[in-house]
Amino acid sequence: MPTRLALAAALGAVALLCVAGGPAGADSSEAVTVDTTGRIASDGTITLSGSYRCTAGTGPVFVSSSLSQSDARVKHGIGGGVAQCDGAEHRWQNSGKVGSETLRTGPAHVQASLMELRPSGIAPLLAFHGVTDQDITLVQG
Repeated sequence: MPTRLALAAALGAVALLCVAGGPAGADSSEAVTVDTTGRIASDGTITLSGSYRCTAGTGPVFVSSSLSQSDARVKHGIGGGVAQCDGAEHRWQNSGKVGSETLRTGPAHVQASLMELRPSGIAPLLAFHGVTDQDITLVQG
């Protein structure tokens, strides 16, 4: 599934570029949370998780996440996946490896987004259903 991973990484990068102003127009009943603990596997894979709630839109909705540690300006996209937007609360979990950068156990910061790709002519428009920032602890395991 390299194509799905590439799409998730691209969506995460786009979300990071577009989130600066926050989720304009997001419904107050829609939200995404981040668990306070993330995991680093022995092979370097980072796993982040949390929960989300969203309502149906006109396009697919994705849960993306990014991680920073020591330098808040350096963000690493950590996976992404399709969200089920039916108004109920669901769990999400994203995993990925960081390129040549080495992350370690200890304090880190995560940003998670619920991002919809709404059909609009040639290129879809981004609409955010929720964005959150959370300080976490990375643990081995």
